[in-house]
Amino acid sequence: MTTIFPALAALEPAARRVLDEGVRPVTVPPGTTVFADGSACEAFLLVLDGSVRVQKVAENGREIVLYRVEPGQTCVLTTTCLLSQGIYGAEGVTETPVRGLALAPRAFQSLMATSDVFRRFVFGAYATRVSDLLMLIEEVAFGRIDQRLAALLLEKAGAGDAVAATHQDLAVELGSAREVISRQLKDFERRGLVVLGRGRVSLTARGGLEKLARPLVI
Repeated sequence: MTTIFPALAALEPAARRVLDEGVRPVTVPPGTTVFADGSACEAFLLVLDGSVRVQKVAENGREIVLYRVEPGQTCVLTTTCLLSQGIYGAEGVTETPVRGLALAPRAFQSLMATSDVFRRFVFGAYATRVSDLLMLIEEVAFGRIDQRLAALLLEKAGAGDAVAATHQDLAVELGSAREVISRQLKDFERRGLVVLGRGRVSLTARGGLEKLARPLVI
């Protein structure tokens, strides 16, 4: 565990015992809802392998991906629920098989009350994620959809030249409507930046997309 979460290697001996006694290994198949919007928190998950997509679904069915919890990360909504004893304001769904450690709420509260190391670990992860969410809000509220879509295509393609995703998948990632994304993709295709296929977007002019996305790419 400390290989994936090195900050926990410095836990005080008493805190280490609480952690070891309070966690249980979990394995979750892909496509599983690990927490639902409006549900109470049942555990503090330390992800060792895999990815959990945290998303908000509106009453009209529109979705937006808030963030992903990947190896070495924790969920800020889970932290918020445990600290406030409240409920989730979004849902978490496994994108891949997920392997992790589930820390019981009582053990989490005990560690927060007694361990400086654990508190720094939790609040450090919390601060990082809040910063990411503020950037997302800024992009959604003020960013141009063509810039954001170009940046997303480049991110998902990585070193490759294609993205395996539907128009709806991309719309969810950007918190937009499928129709808006479809129009923008067709405009990209008309400009020679991409070629559209079923469930696939091929990048044909990476330089053009990079130039378009540059204001959003660090």
